Amino acid sequence: MKLEPFRIDPTFVPRIWGARSLAPLFPDRRNEKEPIGEVWLTGTDCRISSGPFAGKNLGEAWRNMGPERTGSRLRDAEYFPLLVKFIFPEDKLSIQVHPEDDYARQHGAAAGGRGKTEMWYVIDARKDAELMLGLRPGVSREEFCRALDSGTVEECLEHVRVRTGDAVFVPSGTAHSIGPGMILCEIQEYSDITYRVFDYNRLTAGGKLRELHIEKALDVINFGQQKGGKLEPVTNQQGPLTETFYVACNYFATERWEFREPVAAATDAAHFDLLVTLAGSGQIETGGKSHSYAPAQIWFLPAALGEYRLAPETPTTLLRAYVPDLGEFRRAMKQRGIPDTGVSRLVQS
Repeated sequence: MKLEPFRIDPTFVPRIWGARSLAPLFPDRRNEKEPIGEVWLTGTDCRISSGPFAGKNLGEAWRNMGPERTGSRLRDAEYFPLLVKFIFPEDKLSIQVHPEDDYARQHGAAAGGRGKTEMWYVIDARKDAELMLGLRPGVSREEFCRALDSGTVEECLEHVRVRTGDAVFVPSGTAHSIGPGMILCEIQEYSDITYRVFDYNRLTAGGKLRELHIEKALDVINFGQQKGGKLEPVTNQQGPLTETFYVACNYFATERWEFREPVAAATDAAHFDLLVTLAGSGQIETGGKSHSYAPAQIWFLPAALGEYRLAPETPTTLLRAYVPDLGEFRRAMKQRGIPDTGVSRLVQS
């Protein structure tokens, strides 16, 4: 089958803490019947809407892709490795934690057996928007448990104000919550294992308390030095393209591209690319064919696609995400003239 970019349709997921308006990303969805908390862009059930796999879901298509699409390093990956979402909170999420891979394999096989390291890019935020991320210095397991019993567990977490354009790294084992008043793009290891420790006594539609997973959460919470937090990006100018690099870890690398004029780019044969359009419209041009992009879309670019061109009709901002080799990532950054200190800020081992 001919190599070309393809678009993946989103799946809208109701959540008790979600929003009834998904504007401005989805301006035609301002009056949802139930609160939508997450919009999955690369769920394995998401339908592919263009290209040779049109009509299939992403999981089915992935099983039928060769290394020219997956990339040489991902040719043996049994599952799609990156889960990308938009998050629309209008209430606090539960205080929760995600396991690392070994624990997930041992205790979460039925849910996929994969841990969850993630990052958030803040697409939009009100002036009072904040996250809870990581434990405050010195918080012990015993103190955390006492706070759970007394309903004061929020006092154990760091409260972090965020603004539009911030990015936050959330490694597995980091206790966290997201507050209202923001829209996030979440890029993560493909996993949906979440252990809730506190949920503000909220009830489901059926009138029951939502399930908590306190024992498992206590098993995996990092009570030592905290590794997550706001990222310190590195910006690089490449002709008309402004690249902002946020993070590279074993599971994903993420950067923001901003441009007003045509940009020439190329894929890497080792991995596929995902382009998440946040603002702007235009064309992805490759092989004599054009593909129209618009806000709130995600595009899969096959690894062996090679050279392509982004031709904006309006100023464009997008996120690029892929699964990196950290050694190759370091070398690529140095080729751009980014000093070792900048590269070290970006790499999260």
